[in-house]
Amino acid sequence: MKVDLHCHTNISDCSMSFDQVVEQALAAHVTHLAITNHDTTKSLEDMVGKGKAKGIDVIPGIEVSAYDFLRKTRVHILGYYIEPGHPAIDDVCAPLIEKRHLASAMMVERLVEAGYNISWEQVTQFAEGGTGVYKQHIMHALITNGYTTSFYGDLYKKLFSRGQNREQPGIAYIPLEYVEAKVAIHAIRQAGGVPVLAHPGQYGNFEVVPELVESGLEGIEVWHPHHGPEAEARATELAVKYDLVMTGGTDFHGLYGDREVVLGEKSPGIACIQELQARRDSIVAF
Repeated sequence: MKVDLHCHTNISDCSMSFDQVVEQALAAHVTHLAITNHDTTKSLEDMVGKGKAKGIDVIPGIEVSAYDFLRKTRVHILGYYIEPGHPAIDDVCAPLIEKRHLASAMMVERLVEAGYNISWEQVTQFAEGGTGVYKQHIMHALITNGYTTSFYGDLYKKLFSRGQNREQPGIAYIPLEYVEAKVAIHAIRQAGGVPVLAHPGQYGNFEVVPELVESGLEGIEVWHPHHGPEAEARATELAVKYDLVMTGGTDFHGLYGDREVVLGEKSPGIACIQELQARRDSIVAF
């Protein structure tokens, strides 16, 4: 049995539909798959049913785009076994979705003004069926029109760079306002879900773990494509210290991923599912 607890679909920023993702999961012998689209629970109930029909246990999840305002860094919070459409989730995430989509429209406008031959209509075609346009959809249009061959190469950095260390921001860089990580954790718990810190090694979130535990964090993602041995060891140490469930997943995005992965290759094992279910039951009971 293989488990993958971090997977996206084209409802957020993956190039593949849920049906296509399921085919990938079946080919990789994944038996338990969490769908964790960014800031939305759209279509999760339908996905659970479709997965069951194919012999895959689909876990309804989410990845909330949050922020650590003290340390000025992004913090992504995964939620497992959440109730789709719960008001607590929608109240936190609906504004994020709207802001991201509007920011993407501004990005495309800036690129057009700078002479790039793309259009909003073309970009939105790549985001069809989802909750809005992401930078990956803009890059898809640029690749299609011959400006680059890579989603995350030099052009991506040139256009969307934050401009740290005295560098000027990219011409299409638009800052987004995220929610406090603690707010994301509370919303997930209100929706009956189990909040887990996503890829702390990627965003340098290890220091904030004690504060997040106080806010109700229940797990930490140990196994992730951006985690080397050092990050895995540090995440494991924090998991033991604070009694956190150790999760893992590929953070699957299809063509829109920043590295090639195979579903299930970061499996935390079936015991992890049982631990998450136990935490879910205790949250619901509380």
